[in-house]
Amino acid sequence: MDTGNQSSKRGHSSEPDQGDGRGPRFRHSPGRAGRLGRAAAVGAGLVLVAAVFAVQPFLIPSGSMENTLRVGDRVLVNKLAYRLGGSPSRGDVVVFDGAGSFDPVRDPSDPVSRVLRGAGSAVGLVEPGETDYVKRVIGVGGDRVTCCDRRGRITVNGTPVTEAYLYPGDTPSRVPFDIVVPDGRLWMMGDHRDRSRDSRDHLGEAGGGMVPVERVVGRVDWIGWPYGRWTALQRPAAFASVPGSGAGAVGGEHG
Repeated sequence: MDTGNQSSKRGHSSEPDQGDGRGPRFRHSPGRAGRLGRAAAVGAGLVLVAAVFAVQPFLIPSGSMENTLRVGDRVLVNKLAYRLGGSPSRGDVVVFDGAGSFDPVRDPSDPVSRVLRGAGSAVGLVEPGETDYVKRVIGVGGDRVTCCDRRGRITVNGTPVTEAYLYPGDTPSRVPFDIVVPDGRLWMMGDHRDRSRDSRDHLGEAGGGMVPVERVVGRVDWIGWPYGRWTALQRPAAFASVPGSGAGAVGGEHG
């Protein structure tokens, strides 16, 4: 670098022009780009902190929960719903890690790729991990869930459940089953039964398709995007009359 030539162009003195005594303006006023960059960094940090501890956006990648959730919906998962003394209830729509129940436990992937995917998933910009699922809780620990009664309905603890949320034209299940959910586990099914791979598909495997409660990431409480789909999800009244034998005995709405 030709430093001498640069000095001659600036003037004969290496001292800054004192002007009105306040010195060069750039020494006292940070650039707008810098302020915006710091604000963006702080905002991104707050979003990631919220995603880790409270509310995480989640991109819906498949039609297994139609019409409740559609491909491309961005939902907001309440990660505190079951961390303050509550437990998943029948009818809740939840996101969970299917490793060990719906999927085999895999070795950790490349750590850099895992961090990048986790950050993108945390803000709803990329699809969830390969073992992340969104389904509806049909049975909780202690429940006996069967399909189907004479009218083709699922029963929980002997009580038929009328599932108004099912995809139009779907039956509650084309696969008959009669299971008892172990304590600390959940029986999960999608709302689009003809397109959902759920607990029914793992009946003959270790664990019988039951998802451990500790694998639940959180409850889907809102659809946040696209604009025309903004809504809060409510727990359906379908399970309100089911006699309780587990954590999900109470029906009704949740907030």
